[in-house]
Amino acid sequence: MPLARNLADATIVITGASSGIGAATAYALARHGSTVVLAARTEPALREVAGHCRELGGRTLVVPTDVTDADATRRLAGTAVAEFGRLDAWINNAAVGTIGLFDEIPVAEFRRVLEVNLLGTANGIRAALPHLSAAGGGVVVNNASVLAEVAMPYQSPYNAAKHAVRGLSDTVRQELRATGRGSVSICTVLPATIDTPFFRHAANHSGRQVLPPPPVYPPEVVAETIVRLLRRPRREAYAGGAARLIGMQWRLAPALAERVLGWYGRYTQFGPAPTADTTGNVFRPDATATTDGGWHGRRRHLVRISAAFGLAAAGTAAALARRLAR
Repeated sequence: MPLARNLADATIVITGASSGIGAATAYALARHGSTVVLAARTEPALREVAGHCRELGGRTLVVPTDVTDADATRRLAGTAVAEFGRLDAWINNAAVGTIGLFDEIPVAEFRRVLEVNLLGTANGIRAALPHLSAAGGGVVVNNASVLAEVAMPYQSPYNAAKHAVRGLSDTVRQELRATGRGSVSICTVLPATIDTPFFRHAANHSGRQVLPPPPVYPPEVVAETIVRLLRRPRREAYAGGAARLIGMQWRLAPALAERVLGWYGRYTQFGPAPTADTTGNVFRPDATATTDGGWHGRRRHLVRISAAFGLAAAGTAAALARRLAR
């Protein structure tokens, strides 16, 4: 079911709201007059985002929260309800990443990525459900990335966590239906590469500068997709045409897609400049209330490879179909 009330009357929690997709989504909802409850680890950045939301016409509440803390996440939900009387939607967006070969990523960082990206999402769903049910229904949107469906090298903990978020979303959706709580919708959004500070803030153990694999879409593309899901919930929605294309190729010819994306990830994720190891923002907050990461212009590089990839996938699918027909 969609929101029980109009966006202008809705109270919506957004985690990871201090920059990137979270901030862009807060601005999109504020333009509709929504009440946005902003959560992240960096309070100064949250307050800056809140100020801009108010300029756009939305009401705001800032609640600094580390989503890996289940008690703190429950307090976030309770604070939103105590302040505004109800909770209509919850957007699980908080995420961190670490870049490098699987066997060279420190164990503590691997664990932390899982804790933020997966357990943080689980904590958010668990905190939101009773309040959404009490409000007569609502929507949970989990930001899972297209890497919940496909895989990219050098991002093993992120891939693992996002695949798990997708599976968690599916399971909770089943359970809600099976127990007569279908008034709460669980949606998963799968964005392509998005122009956010994520790639600058990720931990890095590759020895080279990290770059976002093109094509790179503005965060507003994801924000608009999330707003549509709140109005008309669906199981899953891609954000950015490349995400849909890559997902289709992975389903049509998974072995080929895995090889091509492995090659593509190796040659597009890194710049020439050597870089010292860093833990990025995995353990310490450093958001600056910016929505974009300054990666404008990395959109065209994928056109030829996407076309070749699509033709290869189509050819493989046709060959499989002929073999099955015989």
